[in-house]
Amino acid sequence: MQCFFKPLYMINTRQIIVGITFLFIGALVYLFDRPADMTYLVYTNPFNLSFYGLFPPVFGFLGNTLPAFLHVAAFILLTVGVSGWGRKTYLPVCLFWLIVDAGFELGQKYSTNIAKAIPGWFDDIYLLENTKNYFVFGTYSSLDLVAILLGGIAAYGILIYTEIKRGEK
Repeated sequence: MQCFFKPLYMINTRQIIVGITFLFIGALVYLFDRPADMTYLVYTNPFNLSFYGLFPPVFGFLGNTLPAFLHVAAFILLTVGVSGWGRKTYLPVCLFWLIVDAGFELGQKYSTNIAKAIPGWFDDIYLLENTKNYFVFGTYSSLDLVAILLGGIAAYGILIYTEIKRGEK
């Protein structure tokens, strides 16, 4: 029986590092350029992590859509990097995360219907408890959809550039 994941030595640390870096940059957008009460993991944290208002916007107009770009790219890179999957999986992984991220963005546009479909037991589970608010109070942006698409394309290019060649470790 073949294992779903590759051996540990096949994990691609370059892809993982780029993915984590993208998540870190995205977190900086939320810490510096977004109000704390609009960012779930910031306002639910016991520490005051928000730097919003202490500095001029660090990311400027890019801060509006940069997280959408970075999120999809990071999850693509982390999925492939951690799994050790090869080039044949790049496109399916990219498409999967593009659909997930675009689905969440479109869910904000059709928030009333989505909110009705969210089960009540989500309210009792950390991280899921904010699902309904994400859709109801989130803001749909067609620019975010463009950023998601560009993030997926960029991630595909990064996967190709950072893939482990035969004989390389």
